[in-house]
Amino acid sequence: MSTAQETPRYATEQAPRLAWAQQAPEVYKAMVRLDAAAGQGLDPTLRELVKIRVSQINHCAFCLDMHTKDALAAGESVERIVQLAAWEESRHFYTERELAALELTEAVTVLTDGFVPDEVYERAAKHFEEAELAQLIASITVINAWNRFGVTTRMTPGHYRPGQHK
Repeated sequence: MSTAQETPRYATEQAPRLAWAQQAPEVYKAMVRLDAAAGQGLDPTLRELVKIRVSQINHCAFCLDMHTKDALAAGESVERIVQLAAWEESRHFYTERELAALELTEAVTVLTDGFVPDEVYERAAKHFEEAELAQLIASITVINAWNRFGVTTRMTPGHYRPGQHK
């Protein structure tokens, strides 16, 4: 048995399939504007938690990297970010309002039954005024779109720095 520490051997970083933002700059600019509009009036911490959870569900490593770093830079705890993947078993880390938003996030992101259940929507509606609920739904929808760009083009995680995309 060797006692010397070995340097970990990492796989070679994979290049993105396509630099979609450069190839479709007007779409990218429109997405940035849509993202900004969708986030208006929402608590920034809640918005980052939603973006992280959607990105976990959609397996978007680029967006996970970005939004985890943004959440940490904004003061979110490592513990709450780590527990997001199992929020249903870690409910005590989140407020009732955050839980309602996370439940809605999952229902909107995973449309396996073809609809958002009434009880999920009603629970969210109890915690958010109508205008804020509309913004939350918009934010969930926009991060799902970002994820699809990231996953499809295999955007490379690990290079993002908070504030870089502003």
